[in-house]
Amino acid sequence: MKLANPAPLGLFGFAMTTWLLAMVNAGWFDATAIPLVIAMAFAFGGAAQFCAGLLELPRGDTFGFTAFCAYGAFWLSYALFAGFYSAHVPPGVVGWYLFLWAVFTFTMWIGTFRANRALQLTFLAAWIEILLLAVGQWTAMPEFNEAGGYVGMVTALLAFYVASAQVIDETYNSDVLPLGVYQRLPADRAAEAAAVSVAAILPGVRLPV
Repeated sequence: MKLANPAPLGLFGFAMTTWLLAMVNAGWFDATAIPLVIAMAFAFGGAAQFCAGLLELPRGDTFGFTAFCAYGAFWLSYALFAGFYSAHVPPGVVGWYLFLWAVFTFTMWIGTFRANRALQLTFLAAWIEILLLAVGQWTAMPEFNEAGGYVGMVTALLAFYVASAQVIDETYNSDVLPLGVYQRLPADRAAEAAAVSVAAILPGVRLPV
């Protein structure tokens, strides 16, 4: 039995919720827009994305399971925080909250190095975005929050593109929207490349190829 790919659902949830919050961070809208972001974070960025992560389990996709469940939980925690608990929380602690998510996202970015190039760019933009927002909380400089908002828009657009490509390419059974698929070196070429690299660093050392 062929299982449906849950990744587009998770990516669309991440992209659309990120875009809404990024517009607020960039200064396009003020805090009166936050209730709509909270609603989106609960329903789509949180619940739908978390479900997408659970659906990665039977597919054996560790990366997809970890990413979608984690970011689904992130949006749920954000919605709870912004909706109910943010009034008396010091900005420094919020900065650490964001910084921890930046570190997590950086780790996940490393995990995309053998995925498609579009996904690599999505996670690259995501950890930079969250780091900028963390620095904004620590320094109380709105310029960092604004920069994080604009990088967040880039992140959302990239995630939306990856999700759209997965849906459209599968529907048409063709690379309508290219993702830049990672090409693994054949085993013999990889071994040869490793031997050349070692020889360049340690002259006189030879590896069997």
